[in-house]
Amino acid sequence: MTICTTAAGVGCLQASTGVEARHMIRSGSWSGHTSGAAPNFVQGNLAILPADLANDFLRFCQRNPKPCPLLGVSEPGDPRLPSLGEDLDIRTDVPAYRVWRHGELVEEVTDIRALWRDDLVSFVIGCSFSFEQGLIDAGIPLRHIAEGRNVAMYRTNIATTPAGVFHGPMVVSMRPMTAANAIRAVQVTARTPAVHGAPVHLGDPSLIGIANLQKPDFGDAVAVMPDELPVFWACGVTPQSVIMEAKPAFCITHSPGKMLVTDLLDRDFAFS
Repeated sequence: MTICTTAAGVGCLQASTGVEARHMIRSGSWSGHTSGAAPNFVQGNLAILPADLANDFLRFCQRNPKPCPLLGVSEPGDPRLPSLGEDLDIRTDVPAYRVWRHGELVEEVTDIRALWRDDLVSFVIGCSFSFEQGLIDAGIPLRHIAEGRNVAMYRTNIATTPAGVFHGPMVVSMRPMTAANAIRAVQVTARTPAVHGAPVHLGDPSLIGIANLQKPDFGDAVAVMPDELPVFWACGVTPQSVIMEAKPAFCITHSPGKMLVTDLLDRDFAFS
């Protein structure tokens, strides 16, 4: 595993496997974004909730599979998710966590062992980083990876389907592409519904409630060139938007762009 520096002078994590990436994160050697890390291994968004809210959140994910495709759910109080990886500890293996109380972000930490409780249930949700290698393999350049940046993410006016206390707008991630590459990207990502699938919107961002592409709600802005379209995918940061609306007394999420890298392979989630 290595820490690389892009042409833009920004750091990035490169690991050959998911477990290698997790060990580097657990050791404290890396706390940045994971876009481009461990190519071909599935990455996941994270939401950790008390057990009394877990059923509502599970139903929310089932009703909103585009932004919230479930990869795994833990047993209450168990920090392991063996179906997602060996030697995986959800308390230490994400580069940065966000801690929420009553819908307010109160702190960001790199280790949640001190906050762990016996009633906490972890939900791992598919991430668009998992289809990026497929786009690259198809010859579609991704500017945020080339520049070593986090992907740009925006809250939209697209409503999710409520479940219990959980409701709120969809969050999307954006990648600028030429029209020809956008068509190809639709074809590539439509084969991976477990990691958000095809885009939800192409072109004019105002139609989905985004006022300024250079001011993302999460992540880093990237330029959209005159010959390019912004292409938007449903994003697993949507639960953070929903948490802002639901205001649970306590929960933990990943910091946007800083994902759990699993042992699952991207190819196992694609169909031809």
